[in-house]
Amino acid sequence: MTRRILLILLAFTAVIIAGAMVPLALNASDHDQTSFLQATAATARTDAAVAQSRLDAIYETKSDSNSTGPADTPLLTVLRQVRQAGDGLLILESNYHTLTQQNMPHGDWTTLARQADAAAQQSTQAHQSAEPPAQIIGSSVVAVVPVYQRGLSAPVVGTILLARSTAPLDRDILELWVILGTIAVVAMLIATVLAFALARWVSRPLAGLDSAAGRLADGDLAIRAVVDSGPPELRRLATTFNTMAGRLEALVHGNRAVIADVSHQLRTPLAALRLRLDLLAADTVQSDPDTAHELAGALEELARLSRLVDGLLAVARAENVVPVPVAVSVSGVATERVAAWHPVADDRGIALSGRGVPAMAWIGEGHLEQILDNLIANALEALRAGNQVTVTTTATASGAQVIVSDNGPGMDAEDRARAFLRFSTSNPNGTGLGLAIVHRLVTSNGGTANLTQTPGGGLTVTLDFPGVPAPGNNGPAFAGSGADSSSAAQDALTL
Repeated sequence: MTRRILLILLAFTAVIIAGAMVPLALNASDHDQTSFLQATAATARTDAAVAQSRLDAIYETKSDSNSTGPADTPLLTVLRQVRQAGDGLLILESNYHTLTQQNMPHGDWTTLARQADAAAQQSTQAHQSAEPPAQIIGSSVVAVVPVYQRGLSAPVVGTILLARSTAPLDRDILELWVILGTIAVVAMLIATVLAFALARWVSRPLAGLDSAAGRLADGDLAIRAVVDSGPPELRRLATTFNTMAGRLEALVHGNRAVIADVSHQLRTPLAALRLRLDLLAADTVQSDPDTAHELAGALEELARLSRLVDGLLAVARAENVVPVPVAVSVSGVATERVAAWHPVADDRGIALSGRGVPAMAWIGEGHLEQILDNLIANALEALRAGNQVTVTTTATASGAQVIVSDNGPGMDAEDRARAFLRFSTSNPNGTGLGLAIVHRLVTSNGGTANLTQTPGGGLTVTLDFPGVPAPGNNGPAFAGSGADSSSAAQDALTL
């Protein structure tokens, strides 16, 4: 999230800087170029004013253009200044013969002069004032100024061409771009630092809140979010989250405590009641067979109630379990539990078998044993002699899979949809808590549990568990007590 916020802010800043700097640089460059052209044209006009008297004299007297005299002194001064400045100067007579030339670069200057004179004459005939043209030719700026007799509108007695190198202009424009570019880079660096600080200021509390919400979803009801950092809105959100987590913890713990306490407290009176009914039934077996029969029915209902109380206590313990994951051999545990349940299956005439390949899972210690005990017990309770139960283990790309299938009566789609809910059972002698405990233990370990119909009839339970994390990765962050899971496993065996 920090990276996304940083990239968005930097992109926005870059667009703003580019939108401000580029037009500014282009406008400043155009202004410098225009100023350079205007300065060149102004210098050309000044040179034309200096050469005015010389060109007038040549035009009026048709004297030798190479004659010298007092009038040449200002012109010589201009030539010296042009030479010192590194400019080029070309003075043409009315017939476009060269009067003098100083450092003028190569070019078709006569044609340029004729074009400038023609444009000037057209402006004069239209009674419009014409500014001396200045244009960039190659690496030079050239200004062309027609010289009129005695400064009037006609005739043209000569033409002044002044050429200046664009190197100073290019250097100034380059310096301008460098300065603006430096400013942009510095602004981007400052914006990067500020954007990173802003992104961290916003994202760190959000990351902490996300982590706390994830741990709360995993069953860590004691987790709380940090509320002393970030914007005020995030602090209020964290405070609200903590309030919600506190109320949820109190509600869940209170509910579990009530179930556990009630179940535990009911055990003693139920045991005393069963003892009295057993004694009473023993006394009436011979003397009053009808009463003994009714007492036997009451004892069966009492046994069912005892199983229900034990189941509630097991559910309460299972819901309090937050696993400490370890590497568990799924195939090894399955083989062990199948062997442990073989005597019960053989006594009922049910074929119990296990097969599969070695597979490892990352789950709480003792949880897989409890899960398999509940599934096998439920299957044996629902089947008749001659049926079979098969436990299969396989390795998957994400971890391990356990399949417990039978060919018994199975469940319809409606029963399968609510089989993992508490007290949901189609067996009149069942408590409806075994599959609820299975589902709780599987999901708390990051796995999934699904019920499907066995091809040909029966029920298939498919369990998927996460695999052992790679070295250097501790896997999902769980916290809890392994002792709680062991006691919950023992309780599930009674269901």
